[in-house]
Amino acid sequence: MTAPDEPRRPPDLRLVPAALAAWAAVLAGLGLGPLAGAVVTALSAGAAWNRRSRPRWLAAAACAAAAGLVVTAHGILVAQHPLRAAAEAGAAATVRVVLGDDPRPIRNAVAGEQAQVLVDAVLERAQARDSTWDTGGRVLLIAPAPGWAGLLPGQAVTADGLLAPAGRSDLTVAVLRVRGPPREVAAPPWWQTGAGALRTGLRDAATVLPQAPAGLLPGLAVGDTGAMTAEVEDDFRAAGLTHLTAVSGANLAIVAGAVLALLRLLRADPRWAAGLSAAAVLGFVVLARPSPSVVRAAAMGAVVLLALALGRGRSAVPALAAAVLVLLLADPALAVDPGFALSVLATAALVLLAPGWAAALVRRGVPRWVAEVLVVPAAAFLATAPVVAGLSGQVAPVAVLANLLAVPAVAPATVLGVLAAVVSPLSPQAAQACAWLAGPAVGWLVEVADRAAAIPRAALPWPDGVAGMLLLAAVLAVLVLFWRLPRGRAVLVAVLLGLALVLVPTRLAPPGWPPPGWAVVACDVGQGDAVVLATGEPGRGVLVDAGPDTGPVDACLDRLGIRSLALVVLSHLHADHIGGLDGALRGRAVGGIAVGPVRAPHRALAAVAHSATDAGAPLVALTVGQRLEWPGLVLEVLGPRHPDPYLDPDDGTAVNDGSLVLRAATAAGTVLLTGDVELAAQADLVAAGADLHAEILKMPHHGSRYTSVEFLNAVAPRAVLVSVGAGNTYRHPDPGLIGGLERAGIDVRRTDLAGDSAVVAGGGGIELVTRGDPLPARRRRAPVSGSRAPPAPPRSWRAPWRSGRPARPRRRGS
Repeated sequence: MTAPDEPRRPPDLRLVPAALAAWAAVLAGLGLGPLAGAVVTALSAGAAWNRRSRPRWLAAAACAAAAGLVVTAHGILVAQHPLRAAAEAGAAATVRVVLGDDPRPIRNAVAGEQAQVLVDAVLERAQARDSTWDTGGRVLLIAPAPGWAGLLPGQAVTADGLLAPAGRSDLTVAVLRVRGPPREVAAPPWWQTGAGALRTGLRDAATVLPQAPAGLLPGLAVGDTGAMTAEVEDDFRAAGLTHLTAVSGANLAIVAGAVLALLRLLRADPRWAAGLSAAAVLGFVVLARPSPSVVRAAAMGAVVLLALALGRGRSAVPALAAAVLVLLLADPALAVDPGFALSVLATAALVLLAPGWAAALVRRGVPRWVAEVLVVPAAAFLATAPVVAGLSGQVAPVAVLANLLAVPAVAPATVLGVLAAVVSPLSPQAAQACAWLAGPAVGWLVEVADRAAAIPRAALPWPDGVAGMLLLAAVLAVLVLFWRLPRGRAVLVAVLLGLALVLVPTRLAPPGWPPPGWAVVACDVGQGDAVVLATGEPGRGVLVDAGPDTGPVDACLDRLGIRSLALVVLSHLHADHIGGLDGALRGRAVGGIAVGPVRAPHRALAAVAHSATDAGAPLVALTVGQRLEWPGLVLEVLGPRHPDPYLDPDDGTAVNDGSLVLRAATAAGTVLLTGDVELAAQADLVAAGADLHAEILKMPHHGSRYTSVEFLNAVAPRAVLVSVGAGNTYRHPDPGLIGGLERAGIDVRRTDLAGDSAVVAGGGGIELVTRGDPLPARRRRAPVSGSRAPPAPPRSWRAPWRSGRPARPRRRGS
């Protein structure tokens, strides 16, 4: 921030065009290849020779030419790297690498399958196809978590695996799919070991808090998210608060700002203030582990904080621009790194927006230190919002309110968490005291995220990519300009209030939802299953599966007014069926949680048992032949017919075929709930002569191609519900299968297109009613080049339906 007596002057923007031009040149070289980089270099060099241009534009052209030359050279080296040909051939390789960052966990689509991590590394030596190269280059490792998750940046290891081409334009040479644990693991650098000890001390100190705040405090203070619960992680993502757990310039500003505030109270000399602030930044970098992302944030924040601490506020922008130039020339791959863009924007907000906002609050009587604590996170959020929207493909208006509510708690929780880590080697009791003092602030953040995530459809679809970023930036710029007009604030407030009055109620409770007399609802939970069956008791139902995430199933049950669950049935233990269990149990009485005879994967069963214990609900087993009754609802267990208790938990098809198959008698007719059964389990059911006939079929495995004609003929449904997520990478549902059903006169409702889909008892039979407003597609990392689509089923389905099909049901709503 500005010094108390420093007059506000316009920022010095002379180096900004040069930094932006260099960034654009590197983007062109990375995105379009070395040839484009060479063209940019030539054009920029020609422009730099034009002496009639203004000095700032000459500097911009020269910087663009230099950046183009650097990225072209890097691109040529990567294109000619000897490992590229081996990667194209999918060869086996042994590599010696040095880790460049902390291993990042990959969230599995199937619960219990072996956890994996992504490891960014620098190549030292590679052996493939009877050749050995002592060469550098970036490689990405996809490795099993055991043995890899605990490695530190700077450690050298040897890995074996299969090569694949790199599917990203950040100068990565190849991808290695690692087999087994690392070998010949070198000791980490001493500073990494010290940082690990301090982080462990913070995690231990945080155990004085409840589980959710205890896991969040290390993430908030030093970016250590390993202990965060899945529920808190999902809530933070839905509420737009994930940036709080990523180390950035804002974290550095909070830590160094706390040091500056203390020194100002002591009236310390500005030079001492600058030196001690630099020491605080250095110490925080060591504590947060000096990985490239943290070092980048330090480079962004340090130049700004030192300039501001010395009372030279106008020097901050040139220092930031110079840091961007140096970092891009040193590492061109940063140009396409979202973390780098977020760091730059957050730091620019601290320099350009925060001082003015803080001064305005001070003029209104707010103490300066309070004003600075409030404006730092708020300015960072506003500046980074366009990039976050472009990356996620959605805009969450609730995130604005959530971030404003979170602002007062961020700084005290961060400072106390860092202090707990620092004092932990000296006094664990003092560290626990600091963590305990941070408890109310961290608990507030958990509560804000939980409440924000519980708002259904809080996120609005938004164009992704660069277009989405620019669009939101333009919208924010227009809003800011309107706010500065004399009468603009009143008009803007009136418009926003009117939109809130119209849009919020309809998104929280759409007109006509839930439909009167609903008996079955397939909840839109994304790529997963969650089906609610009504009982004859208002506010009470039976839930079959819980979807992949906690938020969507919780919101669906809220919309239906379900306050208690007579039973939760988990068809099988894959993550897209059990991942949202904690959300379904949240705040509701539960009669029990039921699983089938197949108890694999075992880690998933342990997680379900833990959730059942926390909810005070018994964990029960269902087997074929059981019959469960409630007022207005009867459940019969039809399958699995031949469960294998010793199946391979990593065999996804075997686990799918072990799904519970239920036949439900409801007020609207019979419903067959099939989990994810595939061809073998379907054949078992048909061969056993089970009564599979039902008026409504919940399509097996999200409408996958692995559904047999004989099975569909045995069910002979009048309507089909397909629980599937928009934009899923599994190509569900199969177009041929769905087309055949529709041509046969079957009414098909897909949650990815229609949202929540309800079955209602009508006067002349069943009716299907859909809520609309489906969840947007979840953005996932693009698959690595060279991956193959799943194999085709043994035969295609041509819908040879038998004669005498039931009539198509009447439709209502869409």
